[in-house]
Amino acid sequence: MQLRQTHSVTVAAAKSSISVATAYRLDSDARLPSQKKPARERRRPDPLVDIFDAEVVPILKSSPGIRSVALYEEMLRRHPELGQGIRRTLERRNSARRAIHGQERHH
Repeated sequence: MQLRQTHSVTVAAAKSSISVATAYRLDSDARLPSQKKPARERRRPDPLVDIFDAEVVPILKSSPGIRSVALYEEMLRRHPELGQGIRRTLERRNSARRAIHGQERHH
């Protein structure tokens, strides 16, 4: 930000080794991320709250390589009342769970 006092945004960005887009973003709002408004909470209740730990996790444990599409179709078969809107929710929850509890990848 000190370079910005004597140079244009583009030059200050180059001298600071940051992108011009980041420089403009910082120039318009110099607050730290911790000072900005926190991310919003859920807007609707979680449709998987009752079944994820009880039904989805055991399926993931028994067949760790199962694809999200197959999991989604199985949940719709078991719970037709859930509807189409759970697909992305299920994918996100599955992805987050795999990040924490998934198998190690060997390269």
